[in-house]
Amino acid sequence: MEMLKFNPILKQVLWGGEKIIPFKHLNESLTKVGESWEISAVKNHESIVANGKYKGMTITELAALLKSDLLGKNNYECFGNEFPLLIKFIDAKQQLSIQVHPDDEKAKAKGFERGKTEMWYIMKSDECAVLHSGLRKQLTPEEYTMMVENDTITEALAEYKVKEGDVFYLPSGRIHSIGAGCFLAEIQQTSDVTYRIYDFKRKDKDGNYRELHTKEAAECIDYTVQEDYKTHYTPVKNEGVELIECPYFTTSVYDINKPMILDYTELDSFVVLIGLGGVGTVEDETGNELSFQAGETILLPAKMNQVKVSGTIKFLETYV
Repeated sequence: MEMLKFNPILKQVLWGGEKIIPFKHLNESLTKVGESWEISAVKNHESIVANGKYKGMTITELAALLKSDLLGKNNYECFGNEFPLLIKFIDAKQQLSIQVHPDDEKAKAKGFERGKTEMWYIMKSDECAVLHSGLRKQLTPEEYTMMVENDTITEALAEYKVKEGDVFYLPSGRIHSIGAGCFLAEIQQTSDVTYRIYDFKRKDKDGNYRELHTKEAAECIDYTVQEDYKTHYTPVKNEGVELIECPYFTTSVYDINKPMILDYTELDSFVVLIGLGGVGTVEDETGNELSFQAGETILLPAKMNQVKVSGTIKFLETYV
């Protein structure tokens, strides 16, 4: 089995910035790139293998060919040929809309395959960058609707000034918004269902207001108020630090400056490595080596038992 890289799917959007192209070391002149979809099985947005003997195949074709050898036995039984995670880099030059995602049950009731739970790892963002995650005061659905209509909904949201290394877990139902200047890695369920709550009265390139889903969102929001929505952890050098463990993914961060063996012998899942900073290599158990640096994403098939990561590099590790 080979370690896999994919061609990034770059999304040019009105709110996009200029951080993704240099971060990923791409020879592109695109502007307003708001997202790079690193690994995606979303229909019509499927990632294409960039290296090795499977080069040119989509992630879905690859899953159909390799089945549990790629995904893991339990994952293949649950998801079939659909890769279950969507991996992105997001660069918000402007404020994104306030939104919420339904859970699996509510999404299926509306005709979608599944809902969306996600997480954010903040990378080097602008000094003034903030984001919203969760409610900071108790609301009823009726009060929520009224605050959207009178343009005061941001007053009800918890706001965070962010810095590199901050982590936020966003289970389905948690109202949220990425603020101007944020640059982050996002890991989520394979789902593109989003309910847009409020878009700051902005118009698109054609002069129209974007569609809002105020009513649908009201049925999905978790109105529980928490004291803190940020994930707290202690960074440690040269060992994995678990950030999030949930039914949809488990994610850890590594910051290494000496070779490290990652052992997946007991794991029944693929593993995704997401480069955050620095330069290194990943070597599989047969001696095959792949370069690895900031802005790159590598998929390790479930059949792979261990890899050695070398260099001075910081990365996320995630699996189902």
